[in-house]
Amino acid sequence: MKKRFASFGKSSGLSPYIWIILSLLPFYFIFQSSSTNEIVIGITLTILFFISFRFAFLSSRWPVYFWVCLLVGISVAMTVMYQFIYFSFYIAYYNGNIRKRAAFITAYVIHLVSTIGSINYNLVVQDPLFIQQIPIIVIVFIGIVLLPFSLYNRKKQDKLEAELQLANNRIADLVKQEERQRIARDLHDTLGQKLSLIGLKSDLARKLIEKDPERAKGELLDVQQTARTALNEVRNLVSSMRGIRVNDEIVLVQQMLRAAQIEYTGADSFQLVNVSLFVENVLSMCMKEAVTNIVKHSQAFSCHISIEQLEDSVRMTVKDDGVGLSRQDIGKGSGLPGMRERLEFVNGSLELRSENGTVLVMTVPNNVTQHDREGMK
Repeated sequence: MKKRFASFGKSSGLSPYIWIILSLLPFYFIFQSSSTNEIVIGITLTILFFISFRFAFLSSRWPVYFWVCLLVGISVAMTVMYQFIYFSFYIAYYNGNIRKRAAFITAYVIHLVSTIGSINYNLVVQDPLFIQQIPIIVIVFIGIVLLPFSLYNRKKQDKLEAELQLANNRIADLVKQEERQRIARDLHDTLGQKLSLIGLKSDLARKLIEKDPERAKGELLDVQQTARTALNEVRNLVSSMRGIRVNDEIVLVQQMLRAAQIEYTGADSFQLVNVSLFVENVLSMCMKEAVTNIVKHSQAFSCHISIEQLEDSVRMTVKDDGVGLSRQDIGKGSGLPGMRERLEFVNGSLELRSENGTVLVMTVPNNVTQHDREGMK
């Protein structure tokens, strides 16, 4: 309720001046009375009304009904005794700031019924001062009918907009967190493969430097070229986050397998029809991580990679004839949790089987939504 009262003080334009005039207006009607007692009662009711109005904005739950009834009672008394109906504007404004629907409807009905009753009473009595105000009273009555709903709907819309903004901020935070994780995975996958290749070729060059210097020299040239390639890939990844085609990645994969003296038995290229760069990028990253696992952990002699394009998805199978991965090895640097997380983010799946080695089956749907794409960018 404190926020509601604060919003009352944030009026702009002519509103403050209108409220000031309405605040001074009751004294004009009060001093029309000839009786001193009536003047004292009118001033007392006016002061009590403004005090009650102040506390009404600070109240919540059941006290709201008490303050509404008190304000309505004072307004009816002022209308009957002094033909002053304009306190109804204050009550209408307050009712429009009640957030709970049940309390709003109750206060609105009480106020509307009491105002209609007091107006009818004065019409029956035919007080001259009241009759002179009929055109203004009609406008006031229309105002107290429409103003609460207008304010109530505006407050409700403001609340929904605030909740929407909060939800958008949370989504933005989650997207940033996912983006950090994705960049970390991509850098790990990109640098991990290249650094593993550099390590393998360096070891091979060290062993060959005395036995076969020419071949060792060739291996060192490959190390140099791989390092340059890794540097370029990191620069491209950080600067533009560009996608990697499957056929570009298979060349690097074959190079890595040859350096590890593992025979590659799959196709040299794959024909993919109507597959987006985004899907190819996901497959390429998974292929890279799978082959890195084979080189590091499998002790395999051969590796086979196949890609099958289904009706609504693309399935990639990576198979080796190594020792396989045990359940204890899956979370220990195997990269499988990262691959599974990457695939699940795009509604894909990862299947691990042991068939004379290790078989990884990765499926990525073709119809990745724009939301998924934006989350991965």
